[in-house]
Amino acid sequence: MPTASHPRRVPRLRRLLALASGNWLARGYLAVFAVSFTVMFLFPESAFAGSPLLLTAPLSFLCVFLPLDPGAEVDGAADVTAVAVFAVWLLLCALVNAAVLGALATRVVTTTPTGARGPLPHVANPAEQKGTDMTGPVGTRPQGVRALLAPAVDNWLARGYLAVVAVALGFFLCAAFVLPDPGFAGIWPFMATAPFSILAMAVSSPFEYYSSITWLSPLIFSIGVALSGLANAVLLGLLARRMRPREPHPAA
Repeated sequence: MPTASHPRRVPRLRRLLALASGNWLARGYLAVFAVSFTVMFLFPESAFAGSPLLLTAPLSFLCVFLPLDPGAEVDGAADVTAVAVFAVWLLLCALVNAAVLGALATRVVTTTPTGARGPLPHVANPAEQKGTDMTGPVGTRPQGVRALLAPAVDNWLARGYLAVVAVALGFFLCAAFVLPDPGFAGIWPFMATAPFSILAMAVSSPFEYYSSITWLSPLIFSIGVALSGLANAVLLGLLARRMRPREPHPAA
């Protein structure tokens, strides 16, 4: 029902704004973006004019579908509308990225309500302590990795993003190893996994100049893109977790 879902949007919007401005990391990012955004419009021909696109990646790269040429003069109502949509979209992307950084920097602190009894400590017997001492360092390491990567797969936002990355990466691999001319197929996984994919491109580019191992460049780029997509999915998953409404705990 629309009337039931509408009240939930306002608290979610408030949580998004709180995450985007609630800590020094998010506020610092917004300050850097504000400076780059101003430079882009005041000095469109400077070398830093494209910095807002990198700061708001990967969502900002969806602007390539807009009928806007950054180097052309703005003339007419259609161009003015495209520029306005472009500016608003960059601002929304910056807000989402600031919220992601805020979710990364914010730690959920759980406190025990006053008057409620906390959980009783568990006292292990000597046999359990011995088993824990022998298998603790080995057994806790996979659990730590799973807990670190869990935000990338436990919500629809991160899973949907990973699906987009998988499609873009699969298209690139097919173009690089199957088709005779890959063309610019690498631009899609690059844009989908930016900004971390910039490092993947920088590492894989030197291998293109060695004729004997040119096949290694797309392979390294694909591995870097996959890791970049996984990192972005974890960040999106953290944001999705912070956006979930907190359920009230009944008092004991």
